[in-house]
Amino acid sequence: MSSQSASIPLVSSFDSPAVHIVYTERPHNEEPEAYHIRTLVSVLGSEEAAREALVYSYKNAASGFSARLTPDQVTEITKQPGVLHVVQSGNNKLHSGGGGVARLH
Repeated sequence: MSSQSASIPLVSSFDSPAVHIVYTERPHNEEPEAYHIRTLVSVLGSEEAAREALVYSYKNAASGFSARLTPDQVTEITKQPGVLHVVQSGNNKLHSGGGGVARLH
């Protein structure tokens, strides 16, 4: 291995942010998005970074938010008060099982 290739930092996909869904308790006496930003600020260090990371605030059917977080940030956010569960967001494809609509007779 040359000295030039040894100086190039390796970036792992494990270090890059991915979208995670963070389920939280419902905030009391605070707007959900403000609560979500405050929770992110405790891990990311600034309101600007929190707003950049926030993808969506869930307010109706579930309480929580989705945000771009690194694995280390996920570890830290799970320790925050009111955070119930964190899962990585993903896409699921439906399998139609034959490509057609079944007909009932």
